[in-house]
Amino acid sequence: MDMEQLYEKAKKAAEASYSPYSHFRVGAALLCDDGTVFTGTNVENRSFGLTICAERSAVVAAVSAGKRRFVALAIATPDSVDPVGPCGACRQVLSEFMDKDSPVRCGGSSPVRLDTTIGVLVPFDSLHELAEKL
Repeated sequence: MDMEQLYEKAKKAAEASYSPYSHFRVGAALLCDDGTVFTGTNVENRSFGLTICAERSAVVAAVSAGKRRFVALAIATPDSVDPVGPCGACRQVLSEFMDKDSPVRCGGSSPVRLDTTIGVLVPFDSLHELAEKL
């Protein structure tokens, strides 16, 4: 699956967003190492801190199905013209399961796409090296 196909799945996932407060839909599509794709969407709450981001929603769905190795991620934010990257909490969770060279594609409503990697989004992530030493 190429990154644009993965992005299209993220765009579709954004349609299911529950975002009555921000009106900012987000969809994520996570590609597992076996080719399986899990999607997620943001689910808001009146207590905004309890909102679940699309990226973490996809990770939780994948881990709940027994998947632990993710090789690519796409994020769609159709209510923004420009691409929007994951928040800090999502970056941290994603770095737990993805190699630093794993590709990430972000896109908004324009044709512009931001292509990056987990390593760029989470620089100086030394915890993987620490876990390998244990």
